[in-house]
Amino acid sequence: MPRETKQAKVERAVEVCRRLDQKYGPVECFLDHRSPFRLTISVLLSAQTTDAQVNKVTPALFEHFPTPEAMAAASPEEVAEYIHSLGFYKSKARHCVECAQMIVSEFGGEVPHTMEELTRLPGVGRKTANIVLNVGFGIVEGIAVDTHVNRIAHRLALSPKTHEKEPLKTEQDLLRLLPRELWGPVNHQWIKHGRDTCTARGPKCEGCVLEDICPSAHRC
Repeated sequence: MPRETKQAKVERAVEVCRRLDQKYGPVECFLDHRSPFRLTISVLLSAQTTDAQVNKVTPALFEHFPTPEAMAAASPEEVAEYIHSLGFYKSKARHCVECAQMIVSEFGGEVPHTMEELTRLPGVGRKTANIVLNVGFGIVEGIAVDTHVNRIAHRLALSPKTHEKEPLKTEQDLLRLLPRELWGPVNHQWIKHGRDTCTARGPKCEGCVLEDICPSAHRC
């Protein structure tokens, strides 16, 4: 096959977004996001585990620690009691407490809403910050690349194979291809597609809305 030009790849990437938007429309965040603080903690907890598992533990967690002040006053061991079913729960419990303490001590009890400030919070990386900004504040500064988005981006050959294990580089590849007005819906629509159709094992290529523009169709 001839090498795809940059313009052709841009057009294909935009078409991917158009089709997934047509199929799914607006997709709600899969995690508790009744407040920016709860959203931040929920996304922090979702690393290396599923949203469904996080949603099982957060009701009791937030019942006992509903605010940054309440969680900042807790010990990591107290928080760990509510999240012990999650992977890496001890380090996550420590990050929850440290994150809440910084929110209280440096940001007046309010979750900050800039990328620079959010990524200073313990346990918060760029992916988490992107979700908090987008869902919590309606601010779009990038694309949150989780395992689903990363997998789809590489199956669609929108990011080179050398970036497959580097989500931050995958994000930059997508940002260069997609116009800014399309960045917002990508994370949740692509997660939905990754769960429903383009699964890690046994993707359902037959009848997929992207079948004819996906280089990996029927090859995974």
